[in-house]
Amino acid sequence: MGEKGSYSPDGKRLAHTHITNPTTTWKHYRGGQTGPIWLTDLQTLATEEIPHENATDTSPLWLGGKVYFLSDRQRTNNVFAYDLATKKVEQLTHHTDYDVKALSGFGSELVYEQAGRLHLLNTTDGRVSDLKISISPEVLALRPQYRNVATMVRSTAISPTGMRAVVEARGDIFTVPAKKGESRNLTHSDGAHERYPAWSPDGTRIAYVSDASGEYQLMVQDQRGTKSAQSYSLGPPSFYFHPRWSPDSKKIAYTDKKLTLWYLDLASRKPVRVASDTYGPLTNDDALAPAWSPDAQWLAYSQLMPNHLRTVYVYHLPSGRRFAISDGRSDATTPAFSRDGKYLFFTASTDVGLRTTWLDMTSYDRVSKRTLYVAVLNKQDASPFAPQSDEEKDAASKPDSVAVGKPVGNRTPKVAVQDLKVAVKETKAQKPAAVKVVIDTAGLGQRILVVPGTAVGDLSAVQAADGDKLFYLEQPPVGTSAGPDAAAPLPTQRLHRFDMQARKDEVFMAEVNNYSLSADGKKILYSAPHDSYGIVEAAGKPAAGDGKLAMTALDAYIDPRHEWEQMFNEVWRLERDYFYDANMHGLDWAATRKKYAVFLPYVAHRADLNYLFAEMMGEMVVGHNYVSGGDMPALQANPVGLLGADYEVVDDHYRFKRVFNGENFNPSLRAPLTGPGVNVQAGEYLLAVNNRPLRGTDNVYSFFENTVGKQLTLTVNSKPTMQGAREVTVVPVASEATLRRIDWVEGNRRKVDELTHGRVAYVYLPNTSAEGYEFFNRYYFSQLDKEAVIVDERFNGGGFVADYILDLLNRPLLSYWAPREGKAFTSPGASIYGPKVMLVNEFAGSGGDALLAFFRRRGLGTIVGKRTWGGLVGISGYPVLLDGGTVTSPSFGIYSPDGKWEIENQGVPPDIEVDVLPADTQNGADPQLAKAVEVILGDLQKQSFKPLPIPAQHPTRAAE
Repeated sequence: MGEKGSYSPDGKRLAHTHITNPTTTWKHYRGGQTGPIWLTDLQTLATEEIPHENATDTSPLWLGGKVYFLSDRQRTNNVFAYDLATKKVEQLTHHTDYDVKALSGFGSELVYEQAGRLHLLNTTDGRVSDLKISISPEVLALRPQYRNVATMVRSTAISPTGMRAVVEARGDIFTVPAKKGESRNLTHSDGAHERYPAWSPDGTRIAYVSDASGEYQLMVQDQRGTKSAQSYSLGPPSFYFHPRWSPDSKKIAYTDKKLTLWYLDLASRKPVRVASDTYGPLTNDDALAPAWSPDAQWLAYSQLMPNHLRTVYVYHLPSGRRFAISDGRSDATTPAFSRDGKYLFFTASTDVGLRTTWLDMTSYDRVSKRTLYVAVLNKQDASPFAPQSDEEKDAASKPDSVAVGKPVGNRTPKVAVQDLKVAVKETKAQKPAAVKVVIDTAGLGQRILVVPGTAVGDLSAVQAADGDKLFYLEQPPVGTSAGPDAAAPLPTQRLHRFDMQARKDEVFMAEVNNYSLSADGKKILYSAPHDSYGIVEAAGKPAAGDGKLAMTALDAYIDPRHEWEQMFNEVWRLERDYFYDANMHGLDWAATRKKYAVFLPYVAHRADLNYLFAEMMGEMVVGHNYVSGGDMPALQANPVGLLGADYEVVDDHYRFKRVFNGENFNPSLRAPLTGPGVNVQAGEYLLAVNNRPLRGTDNVYSFFENTVGKQLTLTVNSKPTMQGAREVTVVPVASEATLRRIDWVEGNRRKVDELTHGRVAYVYLPNTSAEGYEFFNRYYFSQLDKEAVIVDERFNGGGFVADYILDLLNRPLLSYWAPREGKAFTSPGASIYGPKVMLVNEFAGSGGDALLAFFRRRGLGTIVGKRTWGGLVGISGYPVLLDGGTVTSPSFGIYSPDGKWEIENQGVPPDIEVDVLPADTQNGADPQLAKAVEVILGDLQKQSFKPLPIPAQHPTRAAE
């Protein structure tokens, strides 16, 4: 393995590192990847190590008798020199403000980048001078322009009668007609980020949150955008989410990043706190799920309680009192009032169990079921699902004596035909009575009923529509192990409609991402896969694509400099608000903003901005601080198909040096050259591709451009001639990574099996996420006949806390069971009771750090290898940046059962340290695996597990 290197002047040795510089977004890193710089003899492969501290040494440059390199031994990255004669290291620069970022040189002069400038260092006298460089380019990336932003729609809402939709796209707020007219940009704000639009029920205004002032505030704009928007403070500086208008258009409910539900009376301008969650959801913007009552006097919401289950509450605005609707013994959420205020609907589950601990792997493959319930709020009201009976009319009854039907919900009362004209006159003369919600808390638990006939599964987003219709989403169950075809798309949600009168449930629309209901309850705005949006009648039977909105006319004016300044400030605020430590690890975060803001005028490309984000965030000294994406210039790439093979050039022809077998029964591990009828072998020549001759001077990969997933004809032969050649048809794959990995894993398994004479299992864990879960289940349970196990978590990419794996490795034998026929079996079953050894290296981290630490904490066995990465903080969900870029901010950190911060920026050391040197890599040796085998064979001599046979003498209880 190698990352950066520099040849000695005679070309016989190489100064190199084997680890990517970990300090890009993590300054002062001190975890397991603070590797040394090696000086390797290219003939003998003997290795010398530059004297090393627990710091990051990188960018070696060999000039004359010295190797120059960068190191953060004194916290800030500076230039150092290693003298090959004296074997001593000397610090050459002493910058304390900004890191030295790059190093080059020739002769006695070095050039390095620091603080956005190039510096010249004379190694003879130590003088440093700045290089004066003046460039006057035409920077196309800075040009303001109009852009279509239809592919950047992030949140949507529907107007009160469904005539238009309001959408947020690239930070601007637009309204889009259902059928006729043009889209309107209401905000035109390229230097601000507007989010979460919501249309008032009276149709006159649109609310959204905006950071135009420097912090997020509520903005209320007239729906045509002809007047200036009014701003309202939502509370202390934070991120705020999802304004929800009250039905009377006088108040707005919203949530914040701090897991708190608020409402704001627009007249008083005073935010009122309603409730806060005990534990946060994975993303803060979906906390509490508030819903208004039709009389605007109550807020229903779902609060996560100390038992990790959610309870539905109602909050009475006039009194400030709150009442629990559910009893806390189920996970209840997504409350919604009926339109007449008599009922409160919600979903609940009593089998969520381990799914509540979402960070733990034991939550995997736990498919829970949610059921739709209704609470009858007023004790005077009957059940909406009371028993019904068809009866013949009494002979003495007269038609004009039939009583007007009792209204239920918003259903129009049934009247006798003879009274129709009178009823119409009365309807015109009288206004509908105002809805008043009455909640009797006494005996409420006995007035909670199942909504009959609805789906049972993963249900969400309950809303009541006009005409006693109820809508909700159903997500088909999906386990963690998705089956052989891991690349298959996940099933999409189904939107259901339940008719309260007919007591009938139906799928209203399949393949729906989300939906919202108009204020009058008659229209639905839906979003579907592939950025498709539409408005349809709630009473209709729409098909996919009906009512599709014309989103193509969403045009916004974009000035990159304005956007980049906004995003820089938003990233700073995001780290301020989302980082798990409000003290920012002791960093003066306000000063850090000023320190890096000075570079903003020099940003000339979106990639420069990401670089600036990374530099600023790196000052926090924490892992998982990632920067990605953004509106980068599109690059047209030609995907290259791969055959799952290594090549060598022999006799001016390409020959297959190695062919990876893969596992053709598994679509994600399909090997193009090993299928039935193909059977290409190592040692055969590749002579032509689609009848195009291939020679040793050609680039073999150029013959496979734009061939991924397409049929190709290969001409192969056992000798470099067309005579006797055969043609085979193959389908190249996009990546060989999984083929190469499974070859390595299977090679290790076979090696362990051979070296231990079949006594020891080998289990590889690529991460502690879904893939690691699948690897463990496949390899561990298929080797239960072994006496011991080596768990290899080298290169573990992390993910979650692998308690599931640790629990199964830590199952002590409790009993045997003796059947009449066959062998005895054990409780617990499915376990390897013998010794365990764990293999680890510096490339394992995050969940891989935790797995190793907890393996040791449970005393499960010996650890062999190298100290781990040391990145054990957690990330969750974060607001996307204006142009689609993303940054993370660790939102939870680990401390031990005795109350000490641990592992982060340290790593977890092994019990036995074993390195893999360049000679080992070159020779195909694996000293870490060899040591693990040695250790576990020694353990087997001390504590070998041999199952007890069934006792020869059975009980004689009947004779006693």
